[in-house]
Order: sequence, then structure tokens, then C-alpha cells
Amino acid sequence: MLTLLDPDRLRQGYDSGFWRSETLYARAASQAVRAPGAIAIRDRRRAITWAALVAAADALAGDLRAAGLRAGQRVAVWLPSRVETLVALLACSRDRYVCCPSLHRDHTVGEVVELCTRMRAAALIAEDGYGADAQRHDIFTQAQGIATLKRVHRLARLEETTEAAWAGRGLEPAPDAPPIAAPDGVLYLAFTSGTTGAPKGVMHSDNTVLANARAIIADWSLTDRDVICTLSPLSHNLGFGCIVMACETGCELVLPDLPRGASLLDRVIATGTTFLVGVPTHAIDLLAEIRKRGEARVGALRGFRISGAAAPQKVVADLLAHGVTPQSGYGMTEACSTHYTLPGDPPALITGSSGRCAPGYDVRVFSRDDPDRELPAGEVGQIGGRGTSLMLGYYDDQASTEDSFNRAGWFMTGDLGWVDEQGYIRITGRKKDVIIRGGHNIFPAKIESLAMQHPAVARAAAMPVADERLGERVCLAVMLKPGAALEAEAMLAHLDAAGLSRYDMPEYWLPVAEIPLTASGKILKRAVQAELEAGRLTPVPVRFKATA
Repeated sequence: MLTLLDPDRLRQGYDSGFWRSETLYARAASQAVRAPGAIAIRDRRRAITWAALVAAADALAGDLRAAGLRAGQRVAVWLPSRVETLVALLACSRDRYVCCPSLHRDHTVGEVVELCTRMRAAALIAEDGYGADAQRHDIFTQAQGIATLKRVHRLARLEETTEAAWAGRGLEPAPDAPPIAAPDGVLYLAFTSGTTGAPKGVMHSDNTVLANARAIIADWSLTDRDVICTLSPLSHNLGFGCIVMACETGCELVLPDLPRGASLLDRVIATGTTFLVGVPTHAIDLLAEIRKRGEARVGALRGFRISGAAAPQKVVADLLAHGVTPQSGYGMTEACSTHYTLPGDPPALITGSSGRCAPGYDVRVFSRDDPDRELPAGEVGQIGGRGTSLMLGYYDDQASTEDSFNRAGWFMTGDLGWVDEQGYIRITGRKKDVIIRGGHNIFPAKIESLAMQHPAVARAAAMPVADERLGERVCLAVMLKPGAALEAEAMLAHLDAAGLSRYDMPEYWLPVAEIPLTASGKILKRAVQAELEAGRLTPVPVRFKATA
């Protein structure tokens, strides 16, 4: 795999102290030696010790080796947040396979098969009945058509599980082999999407993800006595980062697998969570529970990383009043959590900024029209970054990799913002067209493309509608062809049949007489958006109802 790693970057990474000679597997193995009986990871069914975790990773690595996998080949992981995700990641780190756990709950079976085919996956680990259309399609049946697969592991549903898979049973025996110490090779492959919705595979090494974890751990004084609870799925970069922090510190990791309607507050208190990671919606829901029950404090909780959108002022004030310090931040899959506020920062900075650069990373602001022209502090432009947590490039996509950097080697994020004299960053907008619903990225271009395939639709525009709890919801504006008629329910059914995940479905329907075009013939979405925000257009709430 072609990567951006060169001798200069290697030297800079190791000179910084954030890159080291240990792999992620080596960090976990050191925790198993230091405290073998300590809990490493907990889901709602199981609590696994460091010793058991490493033993399971060794067993899975041996099984994949026996199946003929070679270093550098890809292992696709399509699971809800459960302990086996970490087992698979450590097995890959041990024997230098590339782990791709960024296959999400809202993916369809067809989308996962397409991604597995693209990455030429040599192994697939998936759970029965998981995914956006599992009631209609089976991943294990369709995976039989992926020619590169050498091993498929079919896991029972979490509700039917009492112990970790691969605890040395039911696996093909393999000759012992020592772990491979290569922390600068590709370990983590995370598919993300750009403005067109076309997935790009972000490549990270053990060192790029560990560098970011080490910075956060130092700045927030996290130790092996902490308990980190992620409310972000492990398939997302935010949740994945919690795995890395747990392996580096040796602390316990609690997973976001609460059944619908279960109490988040009870979970936080019962597990002794000290550091919580989620999005503003999680903070709003937790505070609602606290108010309802009249709690003064939230167990042992002392920190709450709020990502995905700005933390509202009242949320920050209420958390502080209950002894919890919020952490605002900014990051992306390509560079991890590059910015965050510090424990001593005042509330105004927590709500008004996304914090300062993590040690080992640096940002500059460039003209949105000329990515090679740097702007002074205080001016709004496109955020560019580089440093120890930056990706190694896009998988099998040299063109996109090269297009993402300016001439001086700064990665262009596509986000707009400015940096003050103290180094605090403010994000003001996105060059990328994306709607963020409760921390979940939804790409309007995909919805619009599918909507335009309906024979009654002349033009379509998907746009955000502000929502107090979720941040944004999707509104689909449609301009029909002359004489055509179309109801919202029929459009939602069409989108479902066309393969749109139910998690990306529009929640507002807006028939309009005209969606204007630019001079070049592109849809002028901002004109409809302006009418909507001014209250001159009123969308109708809709809800997708899946049929068997």
C-alpha cells in the first residue's frame, strides 16, 4: 500500500516523543503483564480482563494466520460496539493485518459488500442480523461472492453471548509466531465520505493513532485508574480513539451498547465512569436524567468530551454545576482529535471555541480560494493541518491523497474557521456539504442523487433543519416534473428501495414550485435554504416506516 510516510516524517514523529517503538498490541500486552486481572473492556454482557483480551487476540491472530492471511491484508469488522472489535484490532496489530472496523450500523449489506470488495478484504468478522437492512439481506450469504475472502467469522448476537469469542476454542490451530513490531505500518483503515458521498479509506498506523491518544491522556491527566465510557460507536473515529486511550493507559473501557430506553445515568454511575465521550445530544439526555432525579453529582464522572458539534452554553454550565468538566473539540478521521479544550479553560472558551492544537499537531489557516496562501490570525479561511496524528493517505487512491494537500504539505480539511492569538480555533462552516444528526454524518449528495432517480422528480435538494436535541435533521425539498404528483411516503419508500440507509432518511418533506439553478446548471441549494430559514417555507415532518 502506498503511503505518505517518508524518512523526514519518521524522524519528526520519533523526535517529538509521540511516536514510539511499541505497537497497539504491545501496549495491551504490557497492561496484561502489569495488571492481568484488571478489567480492560466492558459491554453490557461481559467484562474482559487484560489477560483474557490479549489471549483472545493471540488466538484470533493465529487463526487468521492459519487461514493464509499475510501482513498488510485487510480484515473487515462489521460489528456493534462489543469486545470482539478490540480483539480483532489487537490481532491485526500483532500480526500486521489492516483492520477496518468502520463499517457502521447504518450501512446496508450491499454497501458493506461493496466496501469489502474495494478493500479486497481477506477476512470478515460480522454479527448475525446486524445492519440497516438485515431484515431483508444476509451479509454471510452475499459475502460468498467476495473472491478475496479467506476467512469469515460469524458471531452470535450480543444478547446471546456470555463470553468473548476466540478464547482459544473453535479456531484452526496455527504455529506460534512472535508479534511483529512495526508501529509505522498501516493498522487502521477507516472509510469516510466526501462531499459526493463516495467513500475514501483513511489509513493510520499504530503510531498516528497512539500519538493523539498520548496527547489527550497527558493534557487531561488520564491514568489506569480512570474508566472511559464512549457513547460513540467503535466503528466511528471518536469511539475508536477511546480504544487507543484504554490500551495506552491500561484503564477500563465501557462500551455504548445500552438497549433502547435504558438509563445512561445509571450506566455511568454503576460503571464508575470518570471520562465520558459523546456528542451534544448525549449531554442533553444525561442532564435531563439528572434533573429528573435531582442528582447533585454524576457518580465519579469528572470529564465529558463533547464532539460532533459545538457544546451549547447551557449544557456546559449545567455540567460544570454537577462537577463535570466538558471538553469541546474538533477533529476528523484523517487527523484524529486535533483540537480540544483543557480542564482549566473557562466556560466561554468551552462554548466559544474548539480548543487548542494537540501537542504534536499544528494548524494554519489558508485562503478558501488559494490553499497556498496563508492567512493571519483572526481571519476566516480553510483549516490546514499536519503532525504526528495525520493519516498516511487514502487507501488505493493516490489522486485524492495528493489533492488533499497544498504545495507546502498541509492537509486541507475542507472546514472553515479561524484561530485567535492564543491558538484557540473556531469552526465557522464547512466547505463540505454534510448534515450532522446527533453526531452522525449524512451526505446530501447521496440523498439528492437517489431522489432524482424517481420519475416524478425534476430537481431535489437535501438540507439541514436545526434541531435542539440532535443538532440537525434532514429536509428534502423536491421540485416535481410538470403534471407529476408525489407524496412523502412514496419518496421515502423509493429511497429505501434505492438503498438509502434508514438512518439517513429525510425527516422533513418540502415540495417547492422551483429549485433555481446556477449559471453553470447546478442546483442553487442556498436559495431554498434561505427561504426555509427565513420562515417563508414550511416543511412537513415525515417518518420512514420500514416494511418487512
